[in-house]
Amino acid sequence: MTDFLEALFDPDAAFLRHALAAGLIASFTFGIVGSYVVARRISYIAAAIAHSVLGGIGAAIYFQRTQDLPWLTPTIGALAAALLSALVIGTVSLAAKEREDTVIGTIWAGGMAVGLLFIHYTPGPAVNLESYIFGNILFTTRSDLIVMACLGFGVVLLSLLFYNKLLAVCFDDEFARLRGVNATFYYLLLLCLIGICVVLLVQLTGIILAIALIVLPAATAGRLTNRLSKIMGIAIILSMICTTGGLALSYSTETPTGPVIVLIVAALYLVSLLFTIRRRKKFKNPTKPV
Repeated sequence: MTDFLEALFDPDAAFLRHALAAGLIASFTFGIVGSYVVARRISYIAAAIAHSVLGGIGAAIYFQRTQDLPWLTPTIGALAAALLSALVIGTVSLAAKEREDTVIGTIWAGGMAVGLLFIHYTPGPAVNLESYIFGNILFTTRSDLIVMACLGFGVVLLSLLFYNKLLAVCFDDEFARLRGVNATFYYLLLLCLIGICVVLLVQLTGIILAIALIVLPAATAGRLTNRLSKIMGIAIILSMICTTGGLALSYSTETPTGPVIVLIVAALYLVSLLFTIRRRKKFKNPTKPV
């Protein structure tokens, strides 16, 4: 930990400060959107969207090189794929009355397959898939921070602006419809917010581990309180602690940052789960008076 703190103030360690800033900025998005995901119980949809972004990343890299489009970055491709996947999953499951698990499986596998094919046929130097699949927060640049801040600000603003509508959709969409709320629109909006959140996660933990930072901090916070606004606040704090702690630990031990962050988040969730189970057993079997 001492080495990490010293490195933060090293003029030559700007990459470490960028990584820390990225984790702290993104924590607001994870905490808020993750709380909606846990409340609505759509973590598998979030996972499908996360895996589908590989298709957008692969397509962006392919067309960037073959059509000479320097502006078409992997982030733009990931964002387009995430939003498209969110809208497809939501529209098909609502309008076509398809089973959600079928749509989720199709988007999940299809997105990754498309991405792998685009990357296979991309000319030029080999694409480093590992950086997208597992992420590397240490590669975060100043421009990445600006993009993350803008996307994160947009997600947080929309989440808070439509808080009551999204809250109603998460807990009882039928009641929301009876109250005149366009539940379909706000459900699709929620899925789009999840998609943007996933794009922010690709740089931090990669596609494979993205779902952990969306779900686990909010799920842990949900064991401490039942009020959604409080769950969001606690989840944001937990995300900040875990990203900072994971970055510090991985820097000190020279291990990959993404997996370390996820392991810390998972450990906190397991501790909260065991505490809840123990408390329930104690409540069901109180000590008998002598």
